[in-house]
Amino acid sequence: MYAFRTSHGPADLCFTDRSGGDLALAGDPAALARVLDDFAPGALLCDLVQVHGEHVDVVEDRRAGTRPEGDALVTGRSDVVLMVRAADCVPVLFHAPEIGAVAATHCGRAGLVAGVVPRTVEKLRERGESSIHAWIGPHVCGACYEVPGDVQDEAAAAVPAARATTSWGTPSLDLGLGVRSQLEHQGVVVHDVSRCTRESEDLFSHRRDGSAAGRLAGLVRLRAS
Repeated sequence: MYAFRTSHGPADLCFTDRSGGDLALAGDPAALARVLDDFAPGALLCDLVQVHGEHVDVVEDRRAGTRPEGDALVTGRSDVVLMVRAADCVPVLFHAPEIGAVAATHCGRAGLVAGVVPRTVEKLRERGESSIHAWIGPHVCGACYEVPGDVQDEAAAAVPAARATTSWGTPSLDLGLGVRSQLEHQGVVVHDVSRCTRESEDLFSHRRDGSAAGRLAGLVRLRAS
C-alpha cells in the first residue's frame, strides 16, 4: 500500500504505491477509502483539483464540502488529512513542528517554474515556523524525463538545478533535484525518499503507461494530542 511511510513527532506521512490502488480524482473510491481507513481512520480528507499552478490552499479558510483548484495545502488542524496526487510529478510533504502545522504540495514542470514549493514554505514561514522538514516522494527521474530543448531551457532558466540529460543522451529535466534546490535555498531540512516512477513497476507513471496510468498519493496529517 505504501512506497514510504513514517512519523515525525505528531505528524504522520506517507506516499502510496500501486497496491494502494488508483487514487486519481476519478479513480477507485474503494481504494481511497481503504488507504484513509488505514492511514488516518475517521479523519477528514482535504484535497484539490490540481492545475499545475502556485496556489496554496489554507485548509482553515476552506468552506465545508469544497475542493478548490490549487497545488498545495497547509493546515494546523489535527482532524484532517492533506492529500496530493502524482504519476511522475513530485509530491512533497511538510512538517513544521514548532507551530504544529503540515503541508502537501504537487509539483510538476509548470509548478517548479511557478514556484509552488517555495510558496508553500512561505506560507509556513508566515505562521512563524523556522524549522521546516520536507519529504520528497516518488517522481520521474532526470534520466527518464525527456523534454524538448526549449522546454528544458525555460525551466532551467528559473531553476538551474533542474537541467539534466536522459540516459539516452537527450535534454531532460530533473524535477526532484529542482525541488530539492528550492527547498535547500529556503533552509528546509530535506528527506529524499523518492524512487523513479517510470523505472519502478510498483508505482504509477504517466510517462510509462500514458493515459492508462493511475495516481499515487502523498498524505500527511497531525495526530490529535
